[in-house]
Amino acid sequence: MLLCLTANHHNASFDLLEKLSIGAPRAAGILVDKSDFVSGAVVLATCNRFEAYLEIDEPLTGATAMAVATMVQVIGEASGIDPDDLRNSVTVLRGDPVAEHLFAVSSGLESVIIGEDEIAGQVRRALTQARAAGTTSSGLERLFQNAAKTSRGVKNQTAIGGAGRSLVRLGLELASSRIADWSRTRVLIVGTGQYAGTTVAALRDRGAEDLTVFSPSGRAAKFATRLGLTATTSLVDALETADVVITCTSTETPVITAAMLSAGRHRILIDLGLPRNVEAAVAGIDGIELLDLETISIHAPLEELNATSDARAIVGEAASEFAALTAEQALTPAVVALRSHVFGLLESEIERVRTRGDDDGRIEAALRHLTGVLLHAPSVRARELARSGEGQEFSDAVTALFGIEVPDAVRDELRDRRA
Repeated sequence: MLLCLTANHHNASFDLLEKLSIGAPRAAGILVDKSDFVSGAVVLATCNRFEAYLEIDEPLTGATAMAVATMVQVIGEASGIDPDDLRNSVTVLRGDPVAEHLFAVSSGLESVIIGEDEIAGQVRRALTQARAAGTTSSGLERLFQNAAKTSRGVKNQTAIGGAGRSLVRLGLELASSRIADWSRTRVLIVGTGQYAGTTVAALRDRGAEDLTVFSPSGRAAKFATRLGLTATTSLVDALETADVVITCTSTETPVITAAMLSAGRHRILIDLGLPRNVEAAVAGIDGIELLDLETISIHAPLEELNATSDARAIVGEAASEFAALTAEQALTPAVVALRSHVFGLLESEIERVRTRGDDDGRIEAALRHLTGVLLHAPSVRARELARSGEGQEFSDAVTALFGIEVPDAVRDELRDRRA
């Protein structure tokens, strides 16, 4: 069974999300190693969202509550958050709604900027990191691979991201009301990751030419050479000459502090980092205008209704198909048990026929054909019942008619799906 704990800009403060982005990714390994019923965990922590996905081996009585309590405790301790505060800030999803939620997240439908395209890559990287840490599972692999497929479908079949909107581009739109001519504006970029590359492209789209890059990790020169920028090793000097500063690095403490900036000259700082790259006190310096993620999210534009509706429809269809296939898989042990029982009877009958004489094998062939025909309808019916949420009826019928006991874990999962 799948579980998800989710917190985002709608139900959690940016301060809490900031703490989760630092500590929560380390919790996946602890959840898998320390629990007897958690078979897999994938944690996604972005600039405005936290997601923890679990697969539970067996839906035992009380397992959901135990898993949620364990998740909250472990993630809270790893992030320095009181477990009670965390529990009050997250939404818990279980079963089929988990897939629809992740598919919507991966497609950009739950982002600050509807349709933003960075999130799909972040979801893929979350799975890659879980693989590297050995915390993924077959169920989570299937879930995340279907999420990637769904997000591609949304991108290719709708206009949800038609304007190429992203946090970077929205930040620049807000800054543009204060910038007379981007071609004469001196821009400093702090960071050399994916956001930095997106930032360079967005700035050049607006005509910016004077671009300098600083890297806290020392990668500025290589990044600058690749993209045709100017590299600097002195952040303080670069801050003094820049008109616009855009930070997008992943350091755990602020890169730019109030002590680094002088007052009196107008400068715009766009902080896209989580945790924050710019110390909050910077906003109080005369002449400094700070646009952080919280400010940017307030100005997020309304989504295009038709595109969003189309995207939601694709996500809903993909989630329904995922749920149907999952239901079929849950019923597979009952189908296998039935087929094994019937084929066992068949082999006994064939053995009896052989002892009485079946030299040309025609009787055996006829028996095998008849068995296949008889099992075809129950197999088809099993899939139909599974997809309609009535898989338990099939399981109960197998037990009632043939005395075949389906494992309790299978019965529990079928019961949960019907509920």
